[in-house]
Amino acid sequence: MRWKTFGSFENHKGVVLRALGVVAGLLASLIAVPASAQAPEAQQVQKIAEKPYMGWSSWSLQATNYPGVNPDGPASWLNEKNVVAQADVLAAKFKKHGYNHVNVDAGWLGSFDEYGRPVVDAKKFPHGMKWLADYVHGKGLKLGSYLAVGLGLKAYNDGKTPIHNAPGCTTKDLVYPDLRKTNGWDMAYKMNFANPCSQAYLDSIAKVLAGWDVDFLKLDGVGPGSFKGGENYDNTDDVKAWNTALKRTGRPIEFLISWALSHRQADVWKANTNGWRVDTDVECYCDTLVTWNNSVKIRWNDVVQWIDDAGPGRWNNLDSINVGNGQMDGITEAERRSYMTLWAISNSPLYMGDDLTKIDDFGYKLLTNDEVIAINQAGIPARPVDQFSDQQVWYARNADGSYTVALFNLGSRPASVTADFARLGISGNARVRDVWERKDIGQANGSFSAELPVHGTKLLKITPRSAVAPAVVQGTAATPTSVSLKWQGKSGVRYDVYAGNKKVATTTSTSATVTGLTPASSYEFTVVQNGNRSKPVSFVTPKETVTYEAEKGSPAGGATVYGCACSNGSKVGFIGGSGVLTMPTVNVPREGTYLVELSYIDASSSRTGVVTVNGTSFKLPVAGSNDDNWNAPQKVTVPIYLLAGNNTIRFGNPDESVFDVDSIRI
Repeated sequence: MRWKTFGSFENHKGVVLRALGVVAGLLASLIAVPASAQAPEAQQVQKIAEKPYMGWSSWSLQATNYPGVNPDGPASWLNEKNVVAQADVLAAKFKKHGYNHVNVDAGWLGSFDEYGRPVVDAKKFPHGMKWLADYVHGKGLKLGSYLAVGLGLKAYNDGKTPIHNAPGCTTKDLVYPDLRKTNGWDMAYKMNFANPCSQAYLDSIAKVLAGWDVDFLKLDGVGPGSFKGGENYDNTDDVKAWNTALKRTGRPIEFLISWALSHRQADVWKANTNGWRVDTDVECYCDTLVTWNNSVKIRWNDVVQWIDDAGPGRWNNLDSINVGNGQMDGITEAERRSYMTLWAISNSPLYMGDDLTKIDDFGYKLLTNDEVIAINQAGIPARPVDQFSDQQVWYARNADGSYTVALFNLGSRPASVTADFARLGISGNARVRDVWERKDIGQANGSFSAELPVHGTKLLKITPRSAVAPAVVQGTAATPTSVSLKWQGKSGVRYDVYAGNKKVATTTSTSATVTGLTPASSYEFTVVQNGNRSKPVSFVTPKETVTYEAEKGSPAGGATVYGCACSNGSKVGFIGGSGVLTMPTVNVPREGTYLVELSYIDASSSRTGVVTVNGTSFKLPVAGSNDDNWNAPQKVTVPIYLLAGNNTIRFGNPDESVFDVDSIRI
């Protein structure tokens, strides 16, 4: 799980338990894997992960302290009998709704064979993994397995272990001379892929998995990510090599990497895997499976930077859905529904972490609502209109012309949440359906509002009666003579951009930069498609471009100036709690909304600042890099309403730690 601490660092409470699962039973009796485990015969090319996978995974039950779940000590739940019981229920009650994966997470590993390949713990799985695969396949299900990135410390065996089917290669050839360690727990040696023996070693393990008829592999502790960064934790070569190894088996094996991957390497992940965990473990490592704060709620922020990376063959993975066991889940019914809603509209794989033998009625209805599942399987990820408050509207345009719209109240009090149709590109009447309740609500014009409980949601299908306009026009940058815009719509169609009544740009993409503007002037922009006009947005061009350095402001309450590879060589960190930063006075000649570029550093998962401008506050969650690199600035454009003359901008958050601030530029 993940929790906030005040300062530029992040803790991961689940590290110890997960490590226990990975190395559990290493002293068990060695069960030899056949020296020539046969890969299956060449199969027809099969597309993998065309849709987000659905099923069940074991780790949530391993990770909980809920009474009776792990009776023999931490992470002791996992064994053949328990997995078979879950598979039986999955096949009987959930398979008809699309759930078909049985994923055995950390804890199955017993030892390594004479070639350094993994061996199943015979005490936990007396019939072996091939038998288990045959069992679940016999029920029309798929079997998933788990490994940690790097060369296992026990597998190294002083460098003396030969590599199967690679004459002359030993484990000494796989590592660096200094035996540097890697992965999210520092519990493996980093492999050197400049030596072809390393690829041969992964090939040999992949053949073992294929010989067991495994359908899915989760590779855990991968960096950059898992809140680790730097050379030792750069596992991009491992991921590429695993992708090669799995493909060489001839068996279609879906490939997921975990956890909290860094978006800085998104291109590598997309090219070599079928999905990536965007965040830390959802489990709380406490007396329930999860809690809202640790760590369900952070995913509303953390998934955002990954939205455009999802699609057929590769999906954003939000971790297990633990919404079916009631009290053991650790969250309210409203929270359970919101949890399931976010996973569904984000097209995250839907894999349950609950005890399927104890699903309650409410949970079963959540997990088997076929309309909600259809939204998930459609593969069109929703995105927020904005995230400046706890009352949020997320939306996606569907292939049939309808919209998926989710209203969320993420605040601590009941609240009304409104979807503004004009911002979504909808004009006139629209038909509204409540997806969770599976009933039509009727017609709505202009907007739709709902009163929501604490952490509650309303999931809607909205079908416009007329053609739609470009949606959610946003400013992305500004100079004294230009403004850059983006919007949501189809690429390849014609869009005309207007400043007032004057056409200023035409494009077939969903972004444009309007040039030739006058400094210190206000412009109202509208984007038009086939005569359908977006909701207008207004921005002021700056008189001149000015950068305001954070360290020249007024840090207080523990906020501190640090050196970094930032503009002017410094930043302000330890903002949050009592720590606040007041920026140098910002002066503009004209009142209006300015596109302010914030340069910040957040090397953990997403952090939220409370930005107060002339006494008025809004929330600002920013994307984290998950790689512990607190020296590399990131940038985001924020629309901020400023008064003519002097303005005061302050960063803080009384409840949690905030990103470090480098500068703002107007």
